[in-house]
Amino acid sequence: MRWMLVLLLAAGASGQTRHNLHACVVNAKSWVTGAKLAASGLIRLDETQGVEQLGFVHPMILAADYDRRDPSVLYLAAGNGLIRATDGGRTWRITTGWDVTELRDVTVDPNAPGTVYFTHTAGIHRTTDGGATWQPADQGIDGKYCETIQADRARAGRVVAGCVNGVFLTEDGGASWRRTGAEGIQVRRVAQSPHRPQEWLAGTQMAGLLRSTDGGRTWEAAGDVAVERNLYDIAFDPAQPGRIALAGWGTGVLVSEDNGKTWERRGQGLPRWDIWSVTFDPGRPGRLYANVHEEALYVSEDAGRTWRNAGFDGAVIYRLHFFPEAAR
Repeated sequence: MRWMLVLLLAAGASGQTRHNLHACVVNAKSWVTGAKLAASGLIRLDETQGVEQLGFVHPMILAADYDRRDPSVLYLAAGNGLIRATDGGRTWRITTGWDVTELRDVTVDPNAPGTVYFTHTAGIHRTTDGGATWQPADQGIDGKYCETIQADRARAGRVVAGCVNGVFLTEDGGASWRRTGAEGIQVRRVAQSPHRPQEWLAGTQMAGLLRSTDGGRTWEAAGDVAVERNLYDIAFDPAQPGRIALAGWGTGVLVSEDNGKTWERRGQGLPRWDIWSVTFDPGRPGRLYANVHEEALYVSEDAGRTWRNAGFDGAVIYRLHFFPEAAR
């Protein structure tokens, strides 16, 4: 595997919180039964410390989030359960039982200490004690398979989830849910704007992009972007209001500079249009990352107009996250 650290600088501007890029990596393109799996799991990239494999080599980490009170504590949605990773993500402990597998996403409620939600193929679970105990929290969701979940950063107990049969909202910490849009449509990603808390986007399977401007209570089609394609990721640029990137299968990277009114495919330098994940660097205006399926991680310094290889050759990166740097 080739690493190009010069392209993976994660420092913020002077006086700002420093963030590091974390990649949920599966590196199995050439894997054969019985062979040792190449570097996979959660990988941290830092300009001064280099590339670090956090925890053990893991074949299926799909998403991660961090504790707002202590960024050295991470929560990982894994194929074999919910992992609580302390010491900056280096020490791992599975917090769920044998009956909870195939996790898809995880979110920490920034306004409710110790409260974490995860989605899996059989619904949603919640903890209010940092993972010591978990309870099902999906009353009202039909078709329990849920792909994506995001806690509202503006209010405790308010969470949006994307499931096999639409978008669902809870306003009571998961005690009850109601469908607020996209009935009959599988939702693959939900994301809240960092600039306007009431604005949300939802990427779907074959039904394009949906938008909510009232905190997820109602949804409507956001034009005809990516219709009849699968949208896998959504990224708002925290440094540039109105700039949004989408990733999908066959769509490439789509970027809007006008808050979703118009979209442009930006792909000069990308080898194909099958993209798993995108994210903007909060400390580097215009820097955008994307993973091309079983090709590599790519980085753009001009908001996606041109790209170059940044390593992870042959890997699938399901999610890319920038987390605040934890004290060592």
